[in-house]
Amino acid sequence: MTAGNNGASTPEDDDPFGYLYADGQANGAQPPSGGGYGYPNSINRARAVGQRQYGQSAQTAATAPYGQVPQQSQTQAPGQPNAHYAAPETFPGGAPTQQPSYGGGGGGGRRGPNTKGLLIGAIAVVAAVVIGIGVAMMNGNGNDDDKAGNQASTTPTTSQSSEPSPSSSSSSAASEGDLPKADAKVLNLSPGMTTATDVKGAKADGGTYVTGFNQVGAAITWNVNGIPKSGEYTLYVGYSVPGKDANATLTVNGTASSTGVGMDNYARAPEGDYEKGWTQTYNYVQLNKGTNTIKVSCEQGNQCDALLDQVWLVKGWVKS
Repeated sequence: MTAGNNGASTPEDDDPFGYLYADGQANGAQPPSGGGYGYPNSINRARAVGQRQYGQSAQTAATAPYGQVPQQSQTQAPGQPNAHYAAPETFPGGAPTQQPSYGGGGGGGRRGPNTKGLLIGAIAVVAAVVIGIGVAMMNGNGNDDDKAGNQASTTPTTSQSSEPSPSSSSSSAASEGDLPKADAKVLNLSPGMTTATDVKGAKADGGTYVTGFNQVGAAITWNVNGIPKSGEYTLYVGYSVPGKDANATLTVNGTASSTGVGMDNYARAPEGDYEKGWTQTYNYVQLNKGTNTIKVSCEQGNQCDALLDQVWLVKGWVKS
C-alpha cells in the first residue's frame, strides 16, 4: 500500500460498514455515495446480484449507485431480444449456429425409415413360407401314396368286397379269357342239390342255376384245371337271394378260408323275389399252378337261402 489511506491494510479490515464504528470514522470511513466501500479510495470489489448486465460497459456499471441497477441506454422494443444478452454462439469458440443435417433433399429435413426396403423384405419372407408349405404338402402326398402301396402288400390271402359291380366284373372276366369259368350244369353238386331254369335272370348257359343250397352240408365243388402259375387270383360267384342276405363257407384245396362268401342283397330285390336278386360277389384266393379244388358250402352258422349260377377266376387281386 502507498502513503495515505487507500483502504484497510488487510482484506478482512476492509469493512464496508466501517463508517458505523468509531475506529472506522477515525480512519475516515464515510457512508457510500459512489462505487466504493466505506473507506476512502477503497477498491470496488463486490456488487449486488444482477447488477452487471451483458453488453453494459464497465464504466456505466461502476458509476451506478451502490445497490442500484444502472439504467439501460436504449429502450427495448416489445418482442425484440434483450440488448444486454448475447447468445453463447456469438462468442469465439461458442456452440455451432446450425443443427446438423440428417439426409439430403431440398427441405434439409430428417429422412424417415426405409419403408420400401421393409416392404420388400416382408414380401420375401411370405413367399418363402408359402413355398415351404407347398413343398411340405407335396411330400405329404407322396408319403400317403407310398403308404397306400405298402398296404396293398399286406392284404389277407382271402377277402371279399362289400358290394361288387356287375359290369366291371364281367369285363374283367372277359379280359382273362384264358382262365377257367364254369356254369352251374358243370359243377359237382352234393346230394339233394339240382339244377333248374324256372327263375329268370341267371347268366349261365341256358339260364341254368343250382337250387337246394339252403341246407347244412349242401356244396358245389369246382375242380379247376389249367392255372398257368401259382399266385393270387380273384374268385367270382354269381348268385341270387330273395331280398335278404346270405353267406357260405369257402374252402380252397382242402383249407377253409377265414373269410366266408358273402352273398348280400346287393340288387335290392324285394323279399321273396329271386328273379330280381341276381348279382355277384368275390373273394381273394391263392392258387397253385395246374389243378386246384374250390368248394362253396353251407355249414353250421351259414345262411344259405340262395341260387348259384356261375363261378370264374380273374388273375390277381382286383376290385370290381
